[in-house]
Amino acid sequence: MKIPPRLRRALTRLTRDTAFLALGAPLHLLMGFLLLMIFGLGWEIIGGGDSSAPVVLGFALVLTACSVPVLTAAQRRRFRHLLGIDIPHPGWRRPWRQFGYHCLAGALFGGLEVLVVGLLVAGVAASLTSAWVYALPWQWRMEHLGYTTQAAYVSVVGLAVLAAVPALAGALVRLECHMVPALLGRSRQEDLARRVEDLTESRAGAVDAADAERRRIERDLHDGAQQRLVSLALNLGLAKATLVDLPPEAREVIDTAHREAKEAIEELSALVRGLHPAVLDELGLDAALSGLAARAPLPVRLRVDLPRRPAPAVEAVAYFVVSEALTNVAKYAREATRADVTVTLVGEILRVMIADDGLGGADPSKGSGLTGLAQRVRSVDGTFRMSSPVGGPTVMNVELPCPS
Repeated sequence: MKIPPRLRRALTRLTRDTAFLALGAPLHLLMGFLLLMIFGLGWEIIGGGDSSAPVVLGFALVLTACSVPVLTAAQRRRFRHLLGIDIPHPGWRRPWRQFGYHCLAGALFGGLEVLVVGLLVAGVAASLTSAWVYALPWQWRMEHLGYTTQAAYVSVVGLAVLAAVPALAGALVRLECHMVPALLGRSRQEDLARRVEDLTESRAGAVDAADAERRRIERDLHDGAQQRLVSLALNLGLAKATLVDLPPEAREVIDTAHREAKEAIEELSALVRGLHPAVLDELGLDAALSGLAARAPLPVRLRVDLPRRPAPAVEAVAYFVVSEALTNVAKYAREATRADVTVTLVGEILRVMIADDGLGGADPSKGSGLTGLAQRVRSVDGTFRMSSPVGGPTVMNVELPCPS
């Protein structure tokens, strides 16, 4: 006979809930038994009873203290294997909360679990009353002629109890799922701290992955498209130098193509440097910033003091901050004649300062470029500050964590 899916799911759920409650009852009641034993021994000592009671009381106290982490671990395994709920390990930062759970809430849950499991057993036994009666000797049935009516009543009561048990078991399981993880697991503050650590690690991984992807794109462009353009420019240059008997229109076409190829090479080189300059990986931040200062359209006074080399991700952020800042100075700083860039490593903080002598008035809240700089700095837990009063000067201060 095929069991309907809905009934099969209900039976599976009842089996799971019953097993969960049946395993929880002894775990919850064990602490209650130990506490009763401790109270009994204490009362016996107060009443002047057996002289060995203090020794037994000390043993019971040690056993109770040692049983708390064992019972907590058992409860975590019960939730994980039967319900699929993983309760984080609470550790010993707040042992009194675990002790209070096993002594107070555990005893209450243990009593309710015994009640529900007992109702299930009693319901099954009562619903099968007619079978139990027919297992008795026939002489007993002859002496109790009204047993069929009584057995029918008991069977109906048993079936009613069985009908109520799934709802009771499910409610008790939901109550434990709501309370036990909060009492035996980590606190909300600990969960938030762990979440912050996980987010920090995942963000660091995302930053590293993005930096690695930029390196790959830079390498592919440098070794692929840029080399092809260089080869094309060389061939056009050779054609312009060797094919001297071409018509003027053809030479003009070759000249134009040669000039555009060289311009494309320059633009692609700038794009590659903007993605991730190779000199940053090979020679470090000092050499990369020196190249930026040399290519800047206005004089740049650069000072770099790095006792050690920062992490690659921090180097990349510092480089792009200086690059974008110098670009903004060249484009938007009115009447700026020079820029100062200072990069120093003090302890575990890499400090980057970019200043210009323009008229100021820059507003970070209105510039998408400055907003992008601030976001890039925050991606490595750095701080971004900018001062640009009307009349100048404009000073940008960036601090990047750089642990050794």
